[in-house]
Amino acid sequence: MKKWKSVWLVFAIAMVAILGACSEKDKLESATQSEKVEPSQAEKSDITIKNNGTTQVYKEAPKKAISLNQHVTEIMLALELEDSMVGTAYLDDKIYEPLQAAYDKVPVLAKQYPTKEQVIDAEADFLLGGWKSAFGEKGVGTQEELETLGIHTYLHTASIMTKPTLDDIFTDIRNIAKIFRVEDRGEALIEKMTKDVENVRAKLPQNGEELPVLVFDSGDKEIFTAGQNIMNELVTMAGGKNIFGDVESGWTTVSKEDTVERNPAVVVVIDYGETTAEAKINFLKNDPALKEMEAVKNERFVILPLSAASEGVRAAEAIQILAKGFYPESF
Repeated sequence: MKKWKSVWLVFAIAMVAILGACSEKDKLESATQSEKVEPSQAEKSDITIKNNGTTQVYKEAPKKAISLNQHVTEIMLALELEDSMVGTAYLDDKIYEPLQAAYDKVPVLAKQYPTKEQVIDAEADFLLGGWKSAFGEKGVGTQEELETLGIHTYLHTASIMTKPTLDDIFTDIRNIAKIFRVEDRGEALIEKMTKDVENVRAKLPQNGEELPVLVFDSGDKEIFTAGQNIMNELVTMAGGKNIFGDVESGWTTVSKEDTVERNPAVVVVIDYGETTAEAKINFLKNDPALKEMEAVKNERFVILPLSAASEGVRAAEAIQILAKGFYPESF
């Protein structure tokens, strides 16, 4: 009898060991399965984007993208999409310094817009335009035409609308992030830009006064300035008042007489191209009419790169540059 009890005891111990081993194996397999990277539901789903009169369906994230203007190039790089890019084009000035290393990884296809042949040779599957001209006669072709070639396109909406706001820039960032299935990066970028703007605005004077500001792009006989484009928003967010903010257009031409009459306290000089900011300032100082403006008499000039005056990731930095120039005593 004792012998049979011993046998059963040994048998029971063995079964417990076997069952325990099976249980550990099941746990291990379960853990391994949970660690496998499976495509998210968003990655499996088609993404539909309506843009500039087109409706485009993305079955997967683009893998060979080309950006066609600097401010949208910088959005792509800020979203860490350089590995999904096969080209960039059309720099206005130096690339945003924090993005330089990422930019250096992407081929520069052309000084201005690449040809359609270059786009096809690069096997591009997505083109991101910053200005209407990107898909115009001097650009790479219309969005509809490119779609027939199997190439998706997106035209930066904030850049082609009247009275764009920071929220409009954020909408474009969210759309691009959605197309590339990197929504988390998009929200992180927007959150950072929002906090940076809030930090600048917290330092502005709270006396309710608005500093009258002229945005000077160029011109000698007439003044090419900002009406209701993104500069109107940036100047306002920095505590200024665009003296031509009542003009219902983007970039616009106004007379010297009207400019002098509105008498800005500060001039924001847009810096780009062959004519330097210093040359523009010298012109203002020596022009018989414009030199009578309060801003010129007091030599109150703020220089802003064109790339920062666009609807891109530098909006927060642009507001900071402007605010420091408007209210240096607060910074």
